[in-house]
Amino acid sequence: RIALQAEIAALDRRPGEIAAEREHLADTVSGSTRRRDQAGDALAIGETRLKEAEASRRAAETALGAAREERVRAESLRDRAQEHRGEVEARIAERFDCPPAEVLDAATVGLEPGAAREEPPALDELEARLERLLRERDNMGPVNLVAENEAAEIEARYDGLAHERGDLTAAIARLRQGIAALNREGRERMLAAFTQINEHFGKLFERLFGGGRAYLALERPRTEEGEAAETDDTVDPLEAGLEIMASPPGKKLQNISLLSGGEQAMTALALIFAAFLTNPAPICVLDEVDAPMDDANVDRFCALVAEIADTTETRFLIVTHHRLTMARMDRLYGVTMAEQGVSQLVSVDLQQAEELRKTA
Repeated sequence: RIALQAEIAALDRRPGEIAAEREHLADTVSGSTRRRDQAGDALAIGETRLKEAEASRRAAETALGAAREERVRAESLRDRAQEHRGEVEARIAERFDCPPAEVLDAATVGLEPGAAREEPPALDELEARLERLLRERDNMGPVNLVAENEAAEIEARYDGLAHERGDLTAAIARLRQGIAALNREGRERMLAAFTQINEHFGKLFERLFGGGRAYLALERPRTEEGEAAETDDTVDPLEAGLEIMASPPGKKLQNISLLSGGEQAMTALALIFAAFLTNPAPICVLDEVDAPMDDANVDRFCALVAEIADTTETRFLIVTHHRLTMARMDRLYGVTMAEQGVSQLVSVDLQQAEELRKTA
């Protein structure tokens, strides 16, 4: 029992001892950890210093190599400078017959005693000036004994050329005045003809289409990129293009390129006939102009042709396959092949045929 009580007392003290040992071990671990961290920091600092030392060593080696190269280059420049100096000394001795130290004294020839000597120019400038003077001397060549006579001849030729130049300048001025007058007259006549054609064109368009509206407009000249040139509001008729604007009945006003094939043909005929009414010609040849038209438009076209032929005495020669057009003509010409390979021209006078039919 006493032993058990002693053991129980010992066991009761054991937790305190274990706690004390735990605290001691915790202090030991904390100290070890702190020493380990300090050692790690010291190791990192040492590695950083080692890297910096390596970088410094490499930089020093690079600087050493550059210094060696610079030294070799300087020695080479020194050797070339010594060679050049020897050549200069030889040239001085050859040209001036004196040592290099006496060249500046020789250059002060003509100065008063005690006068200040100016600083000589740079060597490159002196060499360039010497070469220029030598070249000018060589270009002068030998002395020309007939230079005065040649100068008189050249002066006479110059006076003649100056007189001719004055004549040419006056002729150019007269030509420019003539061109300006022609351009002015051409613009006036062009605008007058354009006004008449535009008026006839509008009336003929309304007649051919049975209504609508059309007019001609002067278009500004185009640049190389296809854009309209930026000029003032006035358009030069000698350089401007022509734009045809048409509005058939029931359609909006638009460019002729946006119309149908038949409408384009009718509009083009109106423009052609407008030109004929402005300046009538004895003969007008029309080739298949009625091909894209319907019967109603062909009838209007034939009526307009007959009216223009009566009023302007213009004779129309029309190439066509349309029956209505052929029926409205005065005379028909055709080619037939009665025999194989043999063509024969056939002509029919419709007016005479109509009279024969009435008398029959």
